[in-house]
Amino acid sequence: MAFNFKKIFGKDESDEYVEIDLNSSEQSENKVIVKPFVMRQFDDITDVLNALRDGYTIAVIDIKTLKSKDVVELKRAIAKIKKTVDAIEGSIAGFGENVIIATPKFAQIHKTPAPKKEKSDFIN
Repeated sequence: MAFNFKKIFGKDESDEYVEIDLNSSEQSENKVIVKPFVMRQFDDITDVLNALRDGYTIAVIDIKTLKSKDVVELKRAIAKIKKTVDAIEGSIAGFGENVIIATPKFAQIHKTPAPKKEKSDFIN
């Protein structure tokens, strides 16, 4: 849909017009994105944190490479991701040994409770 503002405001000197598309909306920015990340070093955390802070990205993070290189750096990276996820009221969980999923506020990760060990009446 286009409007001819010069005609509307009484200045019809030429056929110039300004086109405004009223049907397009910012829907592409509001879509949820599931984005994979690979943690090869601690500095790779920046892209993950920026995506989470944007609020529309669910991060699937492969930590296998960093885990094999430096466990201390991996723990630092996970702690920083957890701190950011807590700040944005999101969720974080590990899937298997090499994948972490972090979500913003609108998504929640279902976590099954750990099975409780039954207490025995017998003393060994």
